[in-house]
Amino acid sequence: MFNFIKKQFIDVIQWPNPDDSLLMWRFPIADEEIQNGASLTVREAQMAMFVDEGVTADVFGPGRYTLNTQTLPVLTNLKNWDKLFESPFKSDVYFFNTKQQLARKWGTSQPVTVRDAEFGAVQLRSFGMYSYRISDPAKFFKEVSGVAAQYSGVDLENQLRNIAVTQLAAAFGSSGIPFLDMAANQVLLSQKIGELLGAEFAKLGLALENFTVESITLPASIQAALDKKISMGVIGDLGRYTQYQTAESIPLAAQNEGGLAGIGAGLGVGAGIGQAMAGAMAGMMQPNTQQTQQNVQPAAEDPQAKLVKLKSLLDGGLISQEDFDKAKAEVLKQLIG
Repeated sequence: MFNFIKKQFIDVIQWPNPDDSLLMWRFPIADEEIQNGASLTVREAQMAMFVDEGVTADVFGPGRYTLNTQTLPVLTNLKNWDKLFESPFKSDVYFFNTKQQLARKWGTSQPVTVRDAEFGAVQLRSFGMYSYRISDPAKFFKEVSGVAAQYSGVDLENQLRNIAVTQLAAAFGSSGIPFLDMAANQVLLSQKIGELLGAEFAKLGLALENFTVESITLPASIQAALDKKISMGVIGDLGRYTQYQTAESIPLAAQNEGGLAGIGAGLGVGAGIGQAMAGAMAGMMQPNTQQTQQNVQPAAEDPQAKLVKLKSLLDGGLISQEDFDKAKAEVLKQLIG
């Protein structure tokens, strides 16, 4: 009788100051017993679970409960109380943190090999963030935490990251999205991976609340080849690009001493190369044709037309006033004699 009287009875069960890093915490009972009619308080973003001799019994959501045979039906059945639950009892009580675990990071420590529609087999790296919460305390207790005194989210996240990376290759392979289009379809890709991960998280008693892919990168060698291809696409038609470069160089050359002559020489060389190529092509197409005209002198340009061209160059800023005056004097000299 004395031993019974000196026992301490627990009449309030709660987790008043939860540590945000903990996902599960066992209420300290030790040799104490829970009093019949004790009060159980479960706060928002918490759930409580009674475990009898390693067997999961009753689970409680947020609220305040008075413990009796009505509020503990499963535990009452397991105990087989013959006194209508009038005596104190022992049972392990576990509290679970059910609020969202936000901004959890994931990433590929090693490249993931996937098959791309354009590049073939490529190795990708990727990273992003995800959020989750405990949705099924009984399953989480059975599959993850067990009968530990407490369980931290840090202990779980390495496993969750590995699950995410495993599903990443499956999502890339089944998405059908070429790598070049992935950047524009990261939302759809995130949804695809989220669907695959949701089922895996549920097996652990977790709910995947959010999953995002923030970056997808190629190995350096493939990225360099891709950059070169993009550069060629920007340049486009090489013939038109060459014409553009030549047009851009004319004003710069005209500003230098002897610039106009340099331009003329350059254009002359270009024209000579073009004529030589044209002649070679004509020779290949008509190998038996003999050259009938040699040393043909080009017709002299009309002096008046030459003056008009010089004035056009001056107005366009391609030659200086000094160059124009010199060239004009030469034309007038040829015209007057």
